[in-house]
Amino acid sequence: MGIHHHHHHHHETSEMSEKKLRWAVMANVLLTVGQIVGGVVSGSLSLVADAIHNLSDAASLYIAMFAERIGRKPADQQKTFGYKRAGTIAALINLTTLILIGVFLCYEAVLRFINPSPIAGWIVIWVAGLALAVDLFTAYLTYRSSKDSMNIRAAFLHNLADAAASVGVIISGTLILLYGWLWVDPLMTIIIAAYILWHGVSEMPNVIHLLMEGAPEGVKIDALVERLEKVSGVGRVYHVHVWKIEEHRNALEAHVVISRDQDMEAIKFELKKILDEDFGICHSTLEFEWQS
Repeated sequence: MGIHHHHHHHHETSEMSEKKLRWAVMANVLLTVGQIVGGVVSGSLSLVADAIHNLSDAASLYIAMFAERIGRKPADQQKTFGYKRAGTIAALINLTTLILIGVFLCYEAVLRFINPSPIAGWIVIWVAGLALAVDLFTAYLTYRSSKDSMNIRAAFLHNLADAAASVGVIISGTLILLYGWLWVDPLMTIIIAAYILWHGVSEMPNVIHLLMEGAPEGVKIDALVERLEKVSGVGRVYHVHVWKIEEHRNALEAHVVISRDQDMEAIKFELKKILDEDFGICHSTLEFEWQS
């Protein structure tokens, strides 16, 4: 009963996330159009570049939204565990693009240091201000869901990086207007790129760990086996595999050796209870063998 309710809750959260993501995608597409117009009018390459970055943001949000929808599909003959990992794959795609954008921005910034180009300050500041407002709005929409979903977190990080970029553009635009320091623009770009890369690289291991069927965080196999072997009637537990089916569901399979005079059903019930309550493993498959 508890597990069923838990899934229902995730289903609702997912639908809520999707609705918010739809708003976020629309806001980002409108912003991209505004930035391209602003960039062309002011002759600012950095604004056009930021517009392209924003378009990648809209794409990342769309990928996240699409993955949320796929993730709600029930299990079927082809995907017996369901489609929840669609979100993990989306997170992998989004974090990869985040890292690529970070590397590309570093490259662009170095070119800007070598060949500084004139920038029309006021339009840049106004459009970057608008961009910041939209980015903060989108980040606000995705913040709550980002706590329970790698997928939404990757999209949220895209937006946070964008908001930081907008702040950078406003600061550099202001300094260029006041002092004519063209070098501030590429310097700010490198700072933003470093921030983007740090986020992308630090989130990536969790996503890869899940796709590689890694053991859930905090589950120590030795301690788990020791705990199960303490149950009376259990001789030995071996061939233990523990993995994450998806972000919020852990699974285990193991071989359990018991002596012939034991009540197998009672032991199975006890073991599954321990796995669920002490180790957060809701899906367990136990293969029983008689002690020879």
